Amino acid sequence: MPQTFPKSERLCSKKILGDLFKKGSAAVRTFYLFPFRVLYLPQPESDSTSNVSLPAIVITVPKRTFKRAVDRNLIRRRVREAYRLHKQLFQIENTSTGSTTPAYIGFLYTAKQIISFEEIEKGMKLAIAKCIVNNVK
Repeated sequence: MPQTFPKSERLCSKKILGDLFKKGSAAVRTFYLFPFRVLYLPQPESDSTSNVSLPAIVITVPKRTFKRAVDRNLIRRRVREAYRLHKQLFQIENTSTGSTTPAYIGFLYTAKQIISFEEIEKGMKLAIAKCIVNNVK
């Protein structure tokens, strides 16, 4: 499988982003796992039969914590690369257990400083694994 990050895997829809970040929404599931707060919407029941292999994701880095755009972009690039390298865990888990992946995922960077790629990558692997475990019906 080529390790790419095409437009179809990026979450751009304002409506879905609004649903994902709506406070107090019962449909959105969330958990903290350093350095991320992960929000995700499970597959709708009507779409659970369709074979959507990978979720659409969005990565956010707070402007309040990182004033300089250069820093936010560096973090965003590191998180995107960590996701790109480990997104095949969704497909491996789907084929082995028959579970569905979340439809949409938001990764909110919560660390107060820029951390190394290795730490981000470790957190990303754990976050993806936890998303898979939590989404099993």
